[in-house]
Amino acid sequence: MADVRITEFTDPACPWAFSAEPFRRRLDWLYGDRLEWQPRMVVLSEDPSELIDKGFDPPALSREFRKLAHDHGMPIDTAEPSRMSASAPACRAVVAARMHVPEHAGGLLRCLRVHYFSGGLLDDPAMIGAAAGDAGLDPDALREWMAEDAVETELRADMAAARKPSPAAHVLDARLANWSGGRRYTCPSYEITRLSDGVTISVPGYQPFAVYDVVLANLVPGLERREAADSVETVLAWAGTPLATAEVAEVCEISRGDAREQLGRVAHERHVGADGFWTLAA
Repeated sequence: MADVRITEFTDPACPWAFSAEPFRRRLDWLYGDRLEWQPRMVVLSEDPSELIDKGFDPPALSREFRKLAHDHGMPIDTAEPSRMSASAPACRAVVAARMHVPEHAGGLLRCLRVHYFSGGLLDDPAMIGAAAGDAGLDPDALREWMAEDAVETELRADMAAARKPSPAAHVLDARLANWSGGRRYTCPSYEITRLSDGVTISVPGYQPFAVYDVVLANLVPGLERREAADSVETVLAWAGTPLATAEVAEVCEISRGDAREQLGRVAHERHVGADGFWTLAA
């Protein structure tokens, strides 16, 4: 049973949220089912024109992806996309999954991220369907859920919540972003809640792992935590999904270089950008 709920304000289009996946993976390893994750969608764009208006065209996006991939080590295809894509359809898919099959919502979000940062378009129905299949969902059923009025209402509720950061988050204003009505959470932002009494700590924006570690140690000091993984094989078998070198390294608490060398001995890599996603060799 979970002791802590982490409400994750995020968007499958955000490269910072993707770059934070190793920290999320390490938290899962350390605390397992004592953590409950609830993804809520910021919706960074409802139409590609919004991105163009903000100065994000394919060349600019490619440059941004290249810098973040270099700095944080996650697999990102840095080729210029054929066009800009809005994230709202993919966000709607996550909300639909959360409402109908909540145990699959996190997996779908992950698969959407992997497809997008491998060169896909988040408003492409075929890509959303492929991500659904990878997450173990029926793409046709997901498409029907996405069309429901209740899903649209819930998506708008997510957007509204993301645009009302907590008073504590406002203290760290540099970790927030502008929108037409004020300030909003950036991705990923966490609201970490102790379920026994509802006490919540806001952690806005991309943060180093130590920040999450300190918050949980203070919020639930008695929470049991595992030691670092003893091998890269153990991590891949535990995850049940392909992982990036940076994710395996974070869980094992070793360097990316050491992780990559060890992974090369026991796993197969699907190359993306300057890295890739690893699965155990048969």
